[in-house]
Amino acid sequence: MTAVRMEVSALEAAHLTDLVLQFTDLLADSIDRTDDPAIARLVPDGYRDAPDDAAEFRRLTQDDLLDRRRDDAAVVLTTLQRDGRTLRPEDLDRADAEVEVIVELDAGAVTAWLRTLTAVRLVMATRLGITTEEEQDDDPRFGVYNWLGFRLEGLLQAIDD
Repeated sequence: MTAVRMEVSALEAAHLTDLVLQFTDLLADSIDRTDDPAIARLVPDGYRDAPDDAAEFRRLTQDDLLDRRRDDAAVVLTTLQRDGRTLRPEDLDRADAEVEVIVELDAGAVTAWLRTLTAVRLVMATRLGITTEEEQDDDPRFGVYNWLGFRLEGLLQAIDD
């Protein structure tokens, strides 16, 4: 995998930062929320037809998988920082929001971004009850879900170029 250079607006970077921070909060609470469907979606069953085997598989793998997701999210947050500070939507005025932000990712950061964007979309799909593309309505959260898909697709295309 090669390095990638992405251009996003400061407002996009700030909103993505906010989403990833919410995701890290969910992961931080995951120890106490093992029955949360979003966490279950992030740590899928290894055995669908054998509940006891699935529970054992989850017990053996969940912590490592969620630790990797936390590490990946931290990489994304670091690469979205500007001059060492975290961009927040509420801190940007109109002119600042439109400024182009260049995000340069090495191969490891690209992998972290791919996994994190996918994981955030999985959480959103779970929360919104999306199981197929046809199940979207006018709820603005679907726009955010689709925007994440757009960014994920753009990242995948950049890798192919």
